[in-house]
Amino acid sequence: MRLFQCDTCGQTLHFRNRQCVRCGARLGFDTSDMLLHALVPVEDGSFEVAGKPGVRRRLCDNAAIDVCNWLVPEGSERSFCLACMHNRIVPTTDPVGLQRWRRIAAAQQHLFYSILRWNLPHPTREEQPEKGLVFDFLADELDANGNLVPAMTGHKDGQISLRAAEADDDVREAVRVAMDERYRSLLGHLRHEVGHFYWGRLVADEEDLARCRAVFGDESEDYGAALQRHYREGPPADWEQNFISPYASAHPAEDFAECWAHYVHIVDTLETARAFGLNTDPGGHEELEADVTFDPYRVRSAERLVVSWVPLSVAINEIQRSMGQPDSYPFVLSPAVVEKLELVRSLVAKARG
Repeated sequence: MRLFQCDTCGQTLHFRNRQCVRCGARLGFDTSDMLLHALVPVEDGSFEVAGKPGVRRRLCDNAAIDVCNWLVPEGSERSFCLACMHNRIVPTTDPVGLQRWRRIAAAQQHLFYSILRWNLPHPTREEQPEKGLVFDFLADELDANGNLVPAMTGHKDGQISLRAAEADDDVREAVRVAMDERYRSLLGHLRHEVGHFYWGRLVADEEDLARCRAVFGDESEDYGAALQRHYREGPPADWEQNFISPYASAHPAEDFAECWAHYVHIVDTLETARAFGLNTDPGGHEELEADVTFDPYRVRSAERLVVSWVPLSVAINEIQRSMGQPDSYPFVLSPAVVEKLELVRSLVAKARG
């Protein structure tokens, strides 16, 4: 994620900021230029973008409950921003539900930042009723005996479901431990599930399908049977040689979605490193040298990303350990995984033109 600057006073701003800490200006994210702007209130309840006379915007309707600070063009018929307009079922606005929604929305905005940076298609259900992109943030339920039935996270034909309770750290960590996962986050969920969506969108012809099957395997393999086998037998003993995670070994579709999520993880984090001028140059340890002087959203090979990412992630992990925290990126990028990341990169590049 890049850094931003207040149009009014020049203060450094961060993506999730709602108000400038120096001048107090209200802030809003404008998807037309992908920048966070200071806003000047005008008489009709809308805002003028500071430094841009005559350019007016409205805040997303979800700003009223501090769920969103993204902007909508003045005159647009939409009430919600480009991210929130995809939501169908949202958490209740009681104190617990509202806090969950705010955490989920923060992750969703990071997701859409990348989608918009790449100019990837994201049709709504109004535009494409059968397979448009829609999000349902689902509550857990109780069965007839009063037992908790957790909502399921998943994807089907553009519908992304997310268990809202996983916005609570204790719930999400309990699931991570129970599933023996190295990493689990709201943003990871969203990036993974949208990877399933983009398989259907970007693997657009027979040539692309053949390339994906050569690298990931045949996605037409019985999905239910594959998952049952995975949960019964676990991943192959040498899974780290070929997969980014144990779950990726369950089925080619999951392998693609996992690699998609990690590709976006890496790109977004490297953009953050670039914004802060982070490079690694530990004298006498050439394998840990890295520079991030390029735009990771426009990189021409996954290998270029990996050359910088591996040393940087090692450094971040060591910093985490020094703080008594778990590794931020506890994964190994084998040559087979890098090949898969390159295929994801090429599909994104083809889609953006």
